[in-house]
Amino acid sequence: MTGSPVPAAEPALRPGRRSPAPLLAVCTGYFMVILDVTIINVAAPVVGRDLSASLTGIQWITDGYTLVLAGFLMTGGALGDRLGNRLVFCWGVVVFTLASAGCAFAPSASALVAARLVEGLGAALIVPGSLALLQQSFPAPAARAWAFGLWGSMAGVAASAGPLLGGLLVTTVGWRSVFLINLPVGLVCLLLTLRHVAPSPRHAARSPDWPAQCAVVAAVALLTAALNEAGRRGWSDPAVLGGLTLALVAAGAFLVRERWARSPALPLSLLRSRTMSGGAAIGLLFNFGFYGMVFTASLYFQHRRGFSALAAGAALFPAVAVTMFASVVSGRLSRRTGDRPLVVSGMLLAALGLAGWAVAGADAAYTVLVAPMMAAGFGTSFALTGSTATVMAAAPPEYSGAASALFNTTRQIGSATGVALGGSLLATGSDYGVGLRIAMAVGALAYLVAAGVALRCVPAKGKA
Repeated sequence: MTGSPVPAAEPALRPGRRSPAPLLAVCTGYFMVILDVTIINVAAPVVGRDLSASLTGIQWITDGYTLVLAGFLMTGGALGDRLGNRLVFCWGVVVFTLASAGCAFAPSASALVAARLVEGLGAALIVPGSLALLQQSFPAPAARAWAFGLWGSMAGVAASAGPLLGGLLVTTVGWRSVFLINLPVGLVCLLLTLRHVAPSPRHAARSPDWPAQCAVVAAVALLTAALNEAGRRGWSDPAVLGGLTLALVAAGAFLVRERWARSPALPLSLLRSRTMSGGAAIGLLFNFGFYGMVFTASLYFQHRRGFSALAAGAALFPAVAVTMFASVVSGRLSRRTGDRPLVVSGMLLAALGLAGWAVAGADAAYTVLVAPMMAAGFGTSFALTGSTATVMAAAPPEYSGAASALFNTTRQIGSATGVALGGSLLATGSDYGVGLRIAMAVGALAYLVAAGVALRCVPAKGKA
């Protein structure tokens, strides 16, 4: 992590070369981060009993990680651009792995919460650098599309596999194994990155814009916390409304600061770019639809149909199984069609899937729901490659970390909103079936809006 040359990484940088080592290194870290968002859900009740944690403590064990991850993504991106994305990525892996060990050996609920917060900080250093390192390692457009596609599929696989893997580990080994599994994975990720990913350029002239970073942390953390609480308290609760209001104030402070900052964390010219802002909006919308579907479907299978957590994870597997295939196909097609047709068709297919579930009704046979789940998973992964490439291509190299952070922050907001709204609809509907159908219809609408945004904002083939 000293910035010295790494000769073994050079073959991965030649145009057209598809060495899998840099992709494996980056995707291992990204998979680990996203897996920890969902794998704890199944273990949380067992952790609460074992550590005598209160309900508030259990909530912080699950939500604290997500709050810190969402709040510090922009900081991680800015540090990557300044210090070098590989260096910050590696430090993120180290922090994440050590914090996972702290989680596994936590003697009390408060110690576990503290370790989870540190784990979230490590994750916030990993995620922005992951995309920037792929852009650096795969400069040829076709190879980059292939790499972005596989990177994107990791999110769907990790998020949906989390409950299944978590249930398996908790029932066979114990809840501490949920965190111990990160130790060998983190070590492998670090070694692969140091060996096969070339050092990243540094832009030391860009001084950190700490006031802007603090405003982003406050805005995203307040928004995520308010959305999480909306699922429990309702959207009209004073705490939820207050959190949303304060988040808007913090976001306004960020924009004011960036307008006058000498070295902005994210220049407003990038935000005013239709390609950049449109790609980020698409990421928010399809994460809203996909993660809202996974969350509401998981609750529906467990509470309405009586599935165990392990069985619910298995029931959601069709939505995951197609993501890897979709990413490979979209990566191959992008060189012929460009990104716009892939994003639009992917969003339309996903919308069709969720609309089909809404129409099928709450008590439809499981076999009837397999096709809608597969359509949503395939369409989301199919569109992710093009939207990722759109955002990263719109940013100059010195802001690749910031662009990655912006894209992943909006996606995180989309996930939190989809989960919060899905939870609210299930809780306030006349029964789970009605809430589920409304949630699926809203998700389908979000996908349709994303398709419309893609038509306007994703460049056609051959255009910048």
